[in-house]
Amino acid sequence: MKLAAGFILSFLLYTVSGCHSPEGSVAKQGYDSSYHLIGKIAGMDSGWVFLMHASREPRVTDSLKSDSGKFVFSGKLKEPELCILGIYEKGMKQFKLGFFLDTGTIHLSGSKDSLDKSIVRGSAFQDEYKRFLASMKPIEDKENELGKIYDSLHKKGDKKAMDSIDKKFPEIDRVKKNLAKDYARQHPSSIIAAFEIYDQYFIEPDANELDSVYRMLDSATRSSFYGKRIKEVLDKTRVTAIGNPAPEFTMNDPAGNQIKLSGFRGKFLLIDFWASWCGPCRAENPNVVKVYHQYHPKGFEILGVSLDDKKDNWEKSIRKDRLNWTQVSDLKGWKNNAAVQYGVNAIPTNFLLDKEGKIIAKGLRGEELEKKLHELMN
Repeated sequence: MKLAAGFILSFLLYTVSGCHSPEGSVAKQGYDSSYHLIGKIAGMDSGWVFLMHASREPRVTDSLKSDSGKFVFSGKLKEPELCILGIYEKGMKQFKLGFFLDTGTIHLSGSKDSLDKSIVRGSAFQDEYKRFLASMKPIEDKENELGKIYDSLHKKGDKKAMDSIDKKFPEIDRVKKNLAKDYARQHPSSIIAAFEIYDQYFIEPDANELDSVYRMLDSATRSSFYGKRIKEVLDKTRVTAIGNPAPEFTMNDPAGNQIKLSGFRGKFLLIDFWASWCGPCRAENPNVVKVYHQYHPKGFEILGVSLDDKKDNWEKSIRKDRLNWTQVSDLKGWKNNAAVQYGVNAIPTNFLLDKEGKIIAKGLRGEELEKKLHELMN
């Protein structure tokens, strides 16, 4: 179980308009057209409506005051965009509806109590995406069910059962990746394919596999917003590929002392990315504590890199979880310099380094971490 940065994009459900090819092909060069999003949110007397342009760099959020739940957003697009619709009324904010915005006049209808079930009509892109979602639904239903079981076991503190459930997620992840890969192979000009490849591969991808999938997309799709995001992930994954030297970084420990990665040369080192607010990280910490005490006397070290942004929370969690190894953070949250450098998009995650500072393994948790250290140090 992991926490991902930004959007975990599987909640995107319904939506939008425009006159384009039936498989959501990336628009031709020169595409720069108007859109009008006309909506009505039942049960909303007054308040604000927000339109976040997630597929735009930098991200922009438009807002306007609604008239009895009615609103109209207008603007220009350079390519079809993933957008998130939200409302704010009587001190409550919701961002629950995601969709691909396209050109033309778009009609949205929904209810403030079930915003995620709103209906937007007329988009070939969204029709394509809904068809893909239908093919993904059985495996996502299974994943959601396992997630509920995992959460209930976590509340009970049943670590053994949690580990058993956790072992089932990699196979689910593999099935989802294969669905996205097959879709990209069949629809190389589809912006939906680019979106799905990014969505499924941006967490701990294999560089060679992602490169192969990326090359399935045609040149126009690779130049789209999500095509460029895939390339960014691929480039960072290549930097931290197994066998490469771990990129150097320097960061402060809680006392303000500068800690340099290269200062750990001569020992096997686990760079452990985590945060106090990350439930799965805190659940994994006992495993990390166990292997630390078992292998530290043999020359094993850990460098914890926290994605916290509040020092008090960070320090309290270090003490509570008994993380008695070197800890660093720049308190920038997901913008942590080392996390950005290493392409970390989800936590917990880690990188195991040999005595020369080369990466020899990634993403080892639970029994996998203990098995690898046993192999190296016994």
